[in-house]
Amino acid sequence: MNMAVSPISHTPAHLDNNSGARTHTVQFGDMLSALAVQFGIPLQQLIQANPQILNPDLIYPGDQIQVPAFDGGAGPALEADMGEVTFASNHTPAQLETAGLAGGAAGGVSAAQLMQIVPTLDAGQAPAIAQNLNVAMAEANITTPQQQAMFIAQLAHESGGFQFMEEIASGAAYEGRADLGNTQSGDGTRYKGRGYIQVTGRYNYAEAGQALGLDLINNPGLAAQPENAARIAAWYWTSRDINEAANSGDFIQVTRLINGGTNGLADRQAYYARAQAALA
Repeated sequence: MNMAVSPISHTPAHLDNNSGARTHTVQFGDMLSALAVQFGIPLQQLIQANPQILNPDLIYPGDQIQVPAFDGGAGPALEADMGEVTFASNHTPAQLETAGLAGGAAGGVSAAQLMQIVPTLDAGQAPAIAQNLNVAMAEANITTPQQQAMFIAQLAHESGGFQFMEEIASGAAYEGRADLGNTQSGDGTRYKGRGYIQVTGRYNYAEAGQALGLDLINNPGLAAQPENAARIAAWYWTSRDINEAANSGDFIQVTRLINGGTNGLADRQAYYARAQAALA
């Protein structure tokens, strides 16, 4: 599958003055929660330092984020069941377990488990990605360890280890594709593949947006936001009743329902084996 090289940012913040405050330029894939982890400050403190951000769940490439020096005040670095723990990008799964993140949300995946499944995943990004996956899986009733192992394995393969969110090609090849609902000029590029399981075409953007309460028709870039990418993938999974194949243990059929064939089967199976071990 052709996908854009749009990895989560590792760009350092620039020190602005002697106070320790820094400025970070948002890169594709950044989230405030993940940036709070990266810079070792409470999420609420980061939000308060950036009143220009009206919706903390929506930041865009090129935005300037003020990163204050940690004031030592009370408050968690992340608000999603992570206590007062902060992380650096070089934390190992064992350190995450020591920090109390081995168990994850009830019936979900923890940051440490996700790193076992996706060894290339940056530990600083793992908590936010795990949180997004858990929200999406709960919403779509992907609840058993087998269902979740197959879901995470397929998404990990499709997204290059949760790094890539957008098709490399311009999407011009989809122009005029009535089977995708691309009936208006510019629909091909406007509605090219985005997300963990890439949603493509005006029709599919409309269907996913309606199901999830997102205006993907007027704001197709929302499909590439990490939290939406997870929810769209879960919607795709549910809309095709993939839980049924997952419940029967038929990983090849799950792959066909995701991919239309069995492309990359060995890589998908490797992710699945690690997911089974991690979520057992």
